[in-house]
Amino acid sequence: MRGDRDEQLWALTPLTPESFVPEDHPVRALRRLADLALAKLSPTFREMYAPIGRPSIAPERLLKAMLLMAFYSIRSERQLCERLRYDLLFKYFLGLQIAEDVFDHSTFSKNRQRLLEHDVSHKFFLAVREEAQKRQLLSGEHFTVDGTLLDAWASLKSVRPRDEDGGPPQGGGRNQSVDFKGQHRRNETHVSRTDPEARLAKRARGEGARLAYAGHVLMENRNGLVVDVELTRATGRAEREAALRMLDRQERRRRRITLGADKGYDSREFIAALRARRVTPHVAQNDSGRRSAVDGRTTSWGGYLRSQRVRKRVEEIFGWMKTVGGGRKLRFIGLARNRLWTEIMASAYNLVRLVRLETAPKAA
Repeated sequence: MRGDRDEQLWALTPLTPESFVPEDHPVRALRRLADLALAKLSPTFREMYAPIGRPSIAPERLLKAMLLMAFYSIRSERQLCERLRYDLLFKYFLGLQIAEDVFDHSTFSKNRQRLLEHDVSHKFFLAVREEAQKRQLLSGEHFTVDGTLLDAWASLKSVRPRDEDGGPPQGGGRNQSVDFKGQHRRNETHVSRTDPEARLAKRARGEGARLAYAGHVLMENRNGLVVDVELTRATGRAEREAALRMLDRQERRRRRITLGADKGYDSREFIAALRARRVTPHVAQNDSGRRSAVDGRTTSWGGYLRSQRVRKRVEEIFGWMKTVGGGRKLRFIGLARNRLWTEIMASAYNLVRLVRLETAPKAA
């Protein structure tokens, strides 16, 4: 006998997006942790919006939507809003019902400045970090710092002399041809017309320069969680300067702490600044023909070797942020907006890491 569909029975079934998400799905734990962190931001959210007027999209949903973009490598806000129309898992994470209308992608642009003015992304990062602290998952004694280049949302063709007048070069339509032969482009003499805050930078000798920002992460060594994150303009001193600022923002105890780092941080000025802060410099020695600033007082201890092994885990953070989080090429124009996205990516990484730590089998 041929089966027949009962349309009326389906229409009357009281189903919600939660009904379709398995009980053991990681997104349930991610939503629970995200909601705990967002609850601490409620006073900030009340300040952001007037008590009267037309209701707006809840900022909690906007932040959780940005987390989804990081969790699932969504390329754009427009693509996210399109997927929200049919992805029940996404609707569950945002607390939307099946038939509930989805907000438009322009909602992000309209509310982004409000989020920036109230420093919401940074406060959310701190709230997630506090959840990790409550679970006693953070080390207060051993840290690692590192930096990387994150490509700006601008083409090298947009780099023009600072004193140049007139519009863009002619010919070629939208993808215009530019001849840089014989030109020496430097940050002192050239600037990107698309993103003036981005700078020409390269990670190592022999690499071509690219328009980029500098991303910095301070990791605690116990479980590899991010305890601080920064995005700055890419300069030769940005990594060491950001490392000191992030250290100064940490709650300091009387006993000394350690800081692991690669050989790019091996400079006398930086090592002296660490020692002045009662920080033991577990920095890799630079063996490029000059004398290292890290001497036997540090390298002779077993803790130095352990720190050198653990510090490589910071690359996992950058790897996740660049591939899964979509941070290899930043999404926005300007330092402030890209800093917001960098803090969201760091918060998303910590949430994923917390879920893994909670669900990991306990040692016997």
